[in-house]
Amino acid sequence: MSTRSIALANQKGGVGKTTTAVSLAACLAERGIHTLLLDLDPQANATSALGLEKLSGGSVYKALLGTALLADSIQPSGLEHLDIIPSEVDLAVAEVDVARAENYLQRLQFALTPIQGADRYEFIIVDCPPSLGILTMNGLAAVDSVMVPMQAEYFALEGLAVITRVLQQIRESGANPSLELEGIVLTMYDGRTNLAQQVAAEVRKHFPDKVYKTIIPRTVRLAEAPSFGKPITTYDTGSYAAKCYRSLTDELLAPPAAVPESTPTESAPKEEAPSSTPLPAA
Repeated sequence: MSTRSIALANQKGGVGKTTTAVSLAACLAERGIHTLLLDLDPQANATSALGLEKLSGGSVYKALLGTALLADSIQPSGLEHLDIIPSEVDLAVAEVDVARAENYLQRLQFALTPIQGADRYEFIIVDCPPSLGILTMNGLAAVDSVMVPMQAEYFALEGLAVITRVLQQIRESGANPSLELEGIVLTMYDGRTNLAQQVAAEVRKHFPDKVYKTIIPRTVRLAEAPSFGKPITTYDTGSYAAKCYRSLTDELLAPPAAVPESTPTESAPKEEAPSSTPLPAA
């Protein structure tokens, strides 16, 4: 069994990155796929989104410095088939400490290799901080590919250009020569606005084979779920948002040619998502 590792990254905050990381991990686990969620963000939002406490010493921090095994930080998430390496506020100092270490871009890569080699998990999902600092760089250097959640807003296009340049730099530096762009997922989408539709069309134009057909809407249920310490798949399992993340998981798991044309991108119940305007053709 080979382990597939994906980082969720975007230097812009508030784009649904952690929500997507947690929801995607929960959807994979829901299918019986053994999954590890690694919370690399000092804000520890992925940790609290699963109802776990932020305990001192429980993060990836010591493993990054080589003073502990990363496997010792793995905890059950409370969901079957899903484990987590939680985060904590102390992880913030890693930005300074890791920068002083040898091979500072590959500290997470070295720490994660034994877990990947153990064939314990089919998927490892890494939730990166909303920045392009040392922690995010380590996340990008340690995985097979990167998924970029983004809102359909003007500045998101500029941010997307930045992160694609960073991926190229990671490859050229030798830290992770095989790093790929897994895909771009449009999040918090409001199809009532012309801007959202225009930005979606522009992203599809420049990345025609990398934008997921499934679009994640802006919904109240999705915003509420973290405060209850549950992913959307268990907080409101029949909601439109849960359906969207399951559809995104279908796309992630299926070969490109096998992705069905009918994915939840067009509309949603009014209480779930305001979007009812058809998207521009990909």
